[in-house]
Amino acid sequence: MSDAQTNPYSGLPSEAFWRSAVAEPLTRGAPERIAGLWSPKFPIGPQDRIVTAGSCFAQHIGRALSARGYGWVDAEPAPAGLAPEARLARHYGTFSFRTGNIYTANMLAQWLDWALDKGQMPERHWERDGRVYDPFRPAIEPQGFDSLAALAASRARTLAAIREAVREATVFVFTLGLTESWQERETGLEYAICPGTVAGRFDPERHHFVNHDFDDTLLRLGDAIGLLRSVNPAIRVLLTVSPVPLTATASGDHVLVATGWSKAVLRAVAGEIAAEDAGVDYFPSYEIITGPPFAGRFYAENLRQVRPEGVAFVMDSFFRDQSARFGSAA
Repeated sequence: MSDAQTNPYSGLPSEAFWRSAVAEPLTRGAPERIAGLWSPKFPIGPQDRIVTAGSCFAQHIGRALSARGYGWVDAEPAPAGLAPEARLARHYGTFSFRTGNIYTANMLAQWLDWALDKGQMPERHWERDGRVYDPFRPAIEPQGFDSLAALAASRARTLAAIREAVREATVFVFTLGLTESWQERETGLEYAICPGTVAGRFDPERHHFVNHDFDDTLLRLGDAIGLLRSVNPAIRVLLTVSPVPLTATASGDHVLVATGWSKAVLRAVAGEIAAEDAGVDYFPSYEIITGPPFAGRFYAENLRQVRPEGVAFVMDSFFRDQSARFGSAA
């Protein structure tokens, strides 16, 4: 037998080759036949208790799981009688707890540290027009809180919800969104957004821009997973990367370049941890939405928001690949 017949690529499945896995389905006008992008490590089924958190794309995962009858955890439900539009505006039912978007690995670790009694949540607040805003989740009350007491009570409920959700979960889904962040110079405390954009006041003596690199993101995501396991050793973690580009960048680069850098770091970190940890998996929703074969078809006109059909395609891929690996009863 010749060397050409025994090279390491001989006998690989069709999914390993661009022509058969990507180009030929496109030539036949059937990009939806590009399948099998994910070989899941562990089954995720309706019997699981699934917590979702992270960047904005994570909300689609939670809704799709819930719609399919999966055990999506809503640990901080809306008060009875609150209108649907008010629930949405106040981030009830968006994630498993009312943190709003958690964009970075560092902020996930920060929230878990506060919630799991590893550190005291600092009493920071912002003000605007006589209202009080939470710097760590400024969008959850669009008009702000009416008092510091109301803000403190809301924080306490969210921290309790995180504790409950993490302790009862079998699967924790986290969507990495950004590497760029704003922190306090003296303490390293990270805000959800830059002070002064929604409320508060930006002070260059107190606040500075931080663009988390690979090493820092890897470290802090590892810290977050360690915190999860400190109270729930059996929890499994599913990582995704948001396909939503940056709204704006403070890096000095063009926003397109900055988006590429940020997503590359996040994707590399997710892949590194998933490759090294049997209890962590990576689901390629990012590749499904942004991949060249799909030519941006899943984005809205602003090229940021993902269309409903894109979300549906991602979640169909999720359930199909789970079923292919573990059977329909996974």
